[in-house]
Amino acid sequence: MEPDTSQLPKQMPNPLSVLHPAPSVLAPRVGNFSIRGRKSIQTPHYVAITSRGAVSHLSPDVVQNHTNISSLHIGLEDFLEKAQVAVPPILSTPRTGTESRLRKFIAARDDDVLILDTRRAPPLQTPPHNLPSAVAILTSMGVHHLEAEYWLDSIEKLQPDIVIGISDIMHGHTPGAKRRETMVDRTHAYTRDATRRLYEEDEEEGDVATSKPLYFAPILPLENTQQGLYLEDLADELRPAISGLAIYESASLSIVSEELGDLPRMCFSNYKTPQQVLREVSLGADLLAIPFISELSDAGMALDFTFPPPNPQKENEPKSMVQPLALDIWDSSYATSVAPISEGCECYTCQKHHRAYICHLLSAKEMLAWSLLQIHNYHVMDNFFAAIRDSIAKGTFETDSSEFERTYAPAFPPQTGSGPRLRGYSSYISGPGEPKRNAPAYGRLDDLAKLAESQSSVVTPDTNADGLEEHGFAKKLEA
Repeated sequence: MEPDTSQLPKQMPNPLSVLHPAPSVLAPRVGNFSIRGRKSIQTPHYVAITSRGAVSHLSPDVVQNHTNISSLHIGLEDFLEKAQVAVPPILSTPRTGTESRLRKFIAARDDDVLILDTRRAPPLQTPPHNLPSAVAILTSMGVHHLEAEYWLDSIEKLQPDIVIGISDIMHGHTPGAKRRETMVDRTHAYTRDATRRLYEEDEEEGDVATSKPLYFAPILPLENTQQGLYLEDLADELRPAISGLAIYESASLSIVSEELGDLPRMCFSNYKTPQQVLREVSLGADLLAIPFISELSDAGMALDFTFPPPNPQKENEPKSMVQPLALDIWDSSYATSVAPISEGCECYTCQKHHRAYICHLLSAKEMLAWSLLQIHNYHVMDNFFAAIRDSIAKGTFETDSSEFERTYAPAFPPQTGSGPRLRGYSSYISGPGEPKRNAPAYGRLDDLAKLAESQSSVVTPDTNADGLEEHGFAKKLEA
């Protein structure tokens, strides 16, 4: 059945202006991503991932004063409950005129680019599969199926700047041949229905191109031959309503056609290292959601790399001389170091604090530790992408990337310290027989067997007066 495009706009705007064009679709490029009334983003660049609309460990004033974050990726599942009996607060937030409920609810700045998705980045595996008209999401109260109609209603109420199209992707599952066909058919239908409803001409609203969010159509993590008809429709019938592409694995960049090549590509691969980021940029990625930034901050690690490396390792040098990508500030060797995390770094953390202080904050489980590390890590990524853009413009990106891979370790150091408590709605939940992911918050109070052994109903210490005095909890008085 041919999609009905009679109600689509003549052409939604393309927010990307390519400044240094690539010789082909599958090559790095530099551009300017611009939406009216919002900050311009020089691409390639990262997209800041949020948890319930907030960048982890950073309050809105810290984001404004100490980072250069200009875009926020928000998952609708963060704000929904398992049973949608009542309207969630985010969808019923009072507003005036054309004010965005989403922007108001999460206290985002007026010039931030807000990107609304159905799921978080990266999404967690859900036990049930998607349905013909709904996708499985993980809310704060358990698994739920988000109906496509409910999703479209939410978009119109929240008014984000960019919408990541709903897709039938099986996160954490390997689909069979029949299931792949179903994935394509459902995603095709989702995209057709969403563009028809969101971008139908409305004379009362005026210019539809400026009153509607930009729609980024998903490209499934499948081969070209498996989604050929869907890609053809994106490039032909549905092209007027599409302002960008959402990519979920590196291989999908190779199937972007010339007809869609001018559109911005937002990538959601689960990057584990900056080397993977470089490889994605080399294939033409423009905007990238990078989860390891916050993951490293949680682990008490500080990014410590430069692109291109100032002292690149030669090809014949032993691999044992490679430099680490990050510093583990939990390491006791930093407990007395009054040096900044990185010499010459201009971030607030390195200008105001030293390694010993942050090491102490981590040991004391002070939230400030993770805030300072997050500020530093985002600053390193700002410099990383600025250098990438400069390298592409100079024509040295391929050489610089090779030197980076030779100079730095292929993975981040293993985590040694504990991070902040993990939240069930945004982390993998321990299964039967698996250890709990969070350490007990209270010692003896959690052990009911030991509590029952107490001689009274009041919890008492497992030592005498001499033991209390030895540990500094009391001082004996002479009779």
